[in-house]
Amino acid sequence: MSRILIVEDEPDIVRGLELNLRAEGYETVSAATGPDGVQAALREAPDLVLLDIMLPGMSGLDVCRELRARKFDRPIIMLTARSAEVDRVVGLEIGADDYVTKPFGIRELLARIRVRLRRHEGSGRERNAILRFGDVEVDFDRHEATRRTVRVELTGKEFDVLRMLADRRGKIVTRDQLLEEVWGYEHFPTTRTVDNHILRLRQKLEENPSDPRYILSIYGEGYKFVG
Repeated sequence: MSRILIVEDEPDIVRGLELNLRAEGYETVSAATGPDGVQAALREAPDLVLLDIMLPGMSGLDVCRELRARKFDRPIIMLTARSAEVDRVVGLEIGADDYVTKPFGIRELLARIRVRLRRHEGSGRERNAILRFGDVEVDFDRHEATRRTVRVELTGKEFDVLRMLADRRGKIVTRDQLLEEVWGYEHFPTTRTVDNHILRLRQKLEENPSDPRYILSIYGEGYKFVG
């Protein structure tokens, strides 16, 4: 049974999350301030942290930064009422794994939790942060990509799609698997969403996007990375 730490100072939100998480079979612990969240994460060793950004005593961003500095390697999903892109980017840069803006749908949040737990368990945190193929270098931790040393702008979802393919190098990954793990929704967008992201990755990273060498289509099944 996975244990989830909720770091949130709004009691109604905490109660709602606890009820829904326990109904799904998770154990929960909670903390209402930033400093208490840091201590609870280190003491309880939860499998995943739901972390609000706006907290008394210490912001969620500082909590995330402190936990990563202390080698806390479990998934962190940040919760916030802010929708500014800069907050999302900062959170990801300091080590958050995902970012959900309030108000959020509980079914989507539960799906994202399942994805992050499954991804963490499957990786064992042994994945390489740097991916190199051809004249491309991708730093997944820093969310940076270059081709022939020139920076290439990838979206967060494009990084996620590429990482999932790279983690399963040489294996076929179906569109439904990509939709579930990258988007994390119970009600998926159309599979065309995946195709569009693959097309953009090829345009940005492949020498000849119309005849890709690294990100291959497997007819009737999905995609495979062979870099």
